[in-house]
Amino acid sequence: MVLGEVFSPNAIIVDLQSEDKEEVIAELVEQLVAHIPGADRSQLLSSVLNREEKMSTGIMPGIAIPHGKSETLNGIHGVIGISRSGIDFDSLDGKPTYLFLLIISSTNESERHLFVLKRLAQILENKSFYKEIMEQKSPSDIHRILVRYEDQLGAV
Repeated sequence: MVLGEVFSPNAIIVDLQSEDKEEVIAELVEQLVAHIPGADRSQLLSSVLNREEKMSTGIMPGIAIPHGKSETLNGIHGVIGISRSGIDFDSLDGKPTYLFLLIISSTNESERHLFVLKRLAQILENKSFYKEIMEQKSPSDIHRILVRYEDQLGAV
C-alpha cells in the first residue's frame, strides 16, 4: 500500500470551501502543512503554483492532480480534496474539477513521486473509483476506498 500512506485520512477534505484554482491549491497546501511539523507553507504553495503555470494538472474529466517538489520536505505527502460545486481549474476539457489529489515530494524522491503519479493514473482509469469517492462523506471512507482500489492493482 503506497497511496494509503501518502494520503492519510487526516489529509482528506470532503468539502472544499475554495472557489477558484489558486484558492483550492492554497486550501490543499494548508491541510498538508497542518500535519507536517516544520513544513514551509509559502515554499510548498509556490512549488505547486509554479508547476501549475506550466500546464494545468486538470487532466481527466472532473479530476486534477496538482503536484510539486520541495527541498524543505522529507518523503512524499498528499492531500485529497472534494469540491461539491466544482472549480474552474483550467482543465484540459474546460469543465469544472471536483476531485483534487495534491502530491508534494522532496526533491530527492523523484522516482517515488513518479511512481505515485503512475499508481493514481492506474486507479483513475477505473471510472467507478471517481464515482465511489464522490459519494463519500467522511475522510475515513474515502481513504478506505483508495486503499481498496490500490489493493486491486496488486503488490508493487
